[in-house]
Amino acid sequence: MKKIFISSDHAGYRLKELIKDQLDKQKLAYHDLGPKNDNRVDYPDYAHKVAKKVKINKNHVGILICGSGMGMNITANRHKNIRAAQCFNLKSTKLSRLHNDANIITLGARLLSKNIALKCVSIFLSTKFEGGRHLKRIKKI
Repeated sequence: MKKIFISSDHAGYRLKELIKDQLDKQKLAYHDLGPKNDNRVDYPDYAHKVAKKVKINKNHVGILICGSGMGMNITANRHKNIRAAQCFNLKSTKLSRLHNDANIITLGARLLSKNIALKCVSIFLSTKFEGGRHLKRIKKI
């Protein structure tokens, strides 16, 4: 069964809470790895937590939110078998799953509207990897 792990830093905390509300409405189970409030924290600590959980099982996925999405993305991609994709719009989100088999989505809370961010999460969670010619490329990473 797919497990969803979600985390943020202080800048992404409010968007993380909105995403959790959406996941609750869709009756999707998730594990919030923190933080529990919007007090200042260091994004690498939370990106590492999610990446470690996601790499345990190929069916696990992660959602990471910080101010720009970049710090979380860079940190998560330091882990073997993690393919974190920083998504800016609906098309980049869909392609991250279809062609790159991304297993973590990173979002910039200061760069995306709430509406687009929520749609990106829905697309990320519902889009399946195409495989085929893309699998050969994934194996080269």
